[in-house]
Amino acid sequence: MRRAVRKFLVDSKVLEKGGGGEKSQEKSRTCEMAFRRRNKSYPFFSQEFLIQNHADIVFSLVIFILIGLMFEATAKTAILFIQPQYNISTLTPDGEVSLYHYGWKDCATVLFYLFITIILHAVVQEYILDKVNRRLHLSKSKNTKFNESGQLCVFYLVSSFWSLYILATEGYLLHPSSLWENYPHSHLRFQVKFFYLTQLAYWFHALPELYFQKVRKEEIPRQLQYIGLYLSHILAAYLLNFTRVGLVLLFLQYLSEMGFHLSRLFYFIDETHHKMFDMWSVGFVLTRMVILTVMFLAVGFGLARSENQMLDWEMGNFNTLSIRLLVLLLVCSTQSWLLWKFFRFQLRRTREYRLEQARKRAAAKQQTPRAPKRDSVGHHENGVLKAENGTSPRLKKLKSP
Repeated sequence: MRRAVRKFLVDSKVLEKGGGGEKSQEKSRTCEMAFRRRNKSYPFFSQEFLIQNHADIVFSLVIFILIGLMFEATAKTAILFIQPQYNISTLTPDGEVSLYHYGWKDCATVLFYLFITIILHAVVQEYILDKVNRRLHLSKSKNTKFNESGQLCVFYLVSSFWSLYILATEGYLLHPSSLWENYPHSHLRFQVKFFYLTQLAYWFHALPELYFQKVRKEEIPRQLQYIGLYLSHILAAYLLNFTRVGLVLLFLQYLSEMGFHLSRLFYFIDETHHKMFDMWSVGFVLTRMVILTVMFLAVGFGLARSENQMLDWEMGNFNTLSIRLLVLLLVCSTQSWLLWKFFRFQLRRTREYRLEQARKRAAAKQQTPRAPKRDSVGHHENGVLKAENGTSPRLKKLKSP
């Protein structure tokens, strides 16, 4: 009897082990199928292949340019893409300093750093934003807005700190008159020129990213709008030698936009979080006022008092009345348009909020129960009719026959 029981127990354990092995095999098969689905291969040079592997393709182009530095025949060409060109060595009391001006070779440098920006964009998306999205479980529309705000928030944070560092080290913060004195500012230090080249590279890279990120057709006009505005303002400051004023304006603009996108990120994480939007609204209006004040102070008054107001292409002097008015018109019209859009959005938001509150009040009134009507004589309590004062009415005596 004992032997039979032992044999039965041993056989049951073997069957359990065998069943567990089958279950583990099924799990491994499902994991393998899921892995195959994720790493689905597309035909070469197809649309899906380019979108999925665009960062790797661009990275191979960057490596190809860097390899060109290793050979004498290609080193001069490769260095056009990596290092800013048109440098001039000048003697100063502090020693020999290299200054830069702009030219057509800057296009190659902008193209190279455009490739670098595409790679960094993919790194931020894959290793930061995608991991956060998996935890939040956002909808498709909120997911695209979250990715847009995440990418722009990183860029605005880096650019605002970088521009503030340049303003502090170049002495523009302590001496505001240096924004318009000694114009034209055609010769730039390395950090100033490199800042403008990277800014152009970032905003030019935003154009192909519309294709790589599969942005919806409804969102493309809005994004093209602000990309075009940034490119036009940065190119105007760089080509017309208004780089010092442009640094101040970019710092203020990036600081304001960073506040908006940070508020939107916190809102997607917790939808009850609205206080940062209120703080940003105040900062947005103040930023427009400061930008307009700086522009009128530097361009409208500072450059207007300059002695040299003749157009000179070789010296890079664009301090003429027509160009100053054109620059002021460009900046003022942009800031006025942004304020108009902001106030229009705020009015529409308050109108919608009032309508929603009115609907809630009307629905609350309909749901309130009506008070029950009482009889004029009295009311019933425990099956006995009672008068209004709480006493039961007297019963009429019946006459005996």
